[in-house]
Amino acid sequence: MRHRGAFPLLALLLAGLAVPASAGARPATAGVPLSGIGRFQGWRDNALIGYGLVTGLAGSGDTRRNGVTRQALRNVLSRLGTSVTDDEINSRNVAVVIVTSTLPASANVGDRLTVTVSSIGDARSLAGGTLLMTPLLGPDQHVYALAQGPLLAGGYDFKSDLNREQRNYPTTAMLEAGATVETAVDSQLLASDGTVGFVLSEPSFEGAERIAEAINMQFGPGVASVKNADEVRIAFRGEASQFAGFMARLESLPVEPVRVARVVINERTGTIVAGRDVRISSVVIAQGDLKVTITGERTASQPNFAGGFASDLDSVGSLVVTNTKLTVEDRKRDTVVNFPNTTVADLVQGLSRAKVDTRGIISVLQAIKAAGALHAAILVQ
Repeated sequence: MRHRGAFPLLALLLAGLAVPASAGARPATAGVPLSGIGRFQGWRDNALIGYGLVTGLAGSGDTRRNGVTRQALRNVLSRLGTSVTDDEINSRNVAVVIVTSTLPASANVGDRLTVTVSSIGDARSLAGGTLLMTPLLGPDQHVYALAQGPLLAGGYDFKSDLNREQRNYPTTAMLEAGATVETAVDSQLLASDGTVGFVLSEPSFEGAERIAEAINMQFGPGVASVKNADEVRIAFRGEASQFAGFMARLESLPVEPVRVARVVINERTGTIVAGRDVRISSVVIAQGDLKVTITGERTASQPNFAGGFASDLDSVGSLVVTNTKLTVEDRKRDTVVNFPNTTVADLVQGLSRAKVDTRGIISVLQAIKAAGALHAAILVQ
């Protein structure tokens, strides 16, 4: 290690790179539940969507330019026994909206869902409005839930005499527990061949093999087999009444996850997140710059005067002369450091103690990756 500058900085770098003798051993990692590293095939949420009307707006709804709004309002009123024409609809207290929600993998009739309501016209705000009964459809065009109730916009938009005050985005609102499930759903986990599929969140053959080994140790040999890097097939060898208990034991089965070598960098906020065991090969780092300053000084040269008058009136004039001065200065904290085989955690700690700012550390990590000495993927956000 070599440093140009104050001696205490060298001590700080040495302290930052000091590793206990026992740190070379791989630390024991407690397993995580199987449900934390993936999901069972078939256990998934379902998107719902609907189209409806919001009423009760204080003049902030859609304008007459929106023919869809007038048509929807006529349809609603006709179902309620009232017939109106386009000319009779002048209110801006109504807005046409798209309603979305998510149906869980298992839901019973009467369960409540939270929905999101978004304006699709030119309404300024949905604050204070009430969503009329809106059927929510699944991808198969079947009605699975009905949504209705007062909206919570979380913002406002007021306009008067060319003055406007807006907070957040009032054209989108929430309806907490505002939808009721009308069709029960239940995910089918057990396939026709009597197996259950488990899908990994981070596909890898090593991770799939670890899961299969843990399941076979718990339930017996041959129960689990690796189908691919992202899927493990699990055989169920019991009665139908035992399936729920079997799945509960699978969910809580501890498995040691595979650590992915990855460094996440957010250049906007200056944040660096890396696993402590991400390795870096031997590398020499020079961090610092050269400060060059150029200053200019302007002086005026005046002609000589004799007795208060110039000797030659035709030659009276001023000459402006510019003198420049160049200064080159080395920064006192310029550093050249030779890091042995180490980790990203030790590197960041050492550079931090050398008073290198976060953005400088990010530049160093990117340069090390380009040099092939950082053995991990860098994700820049």
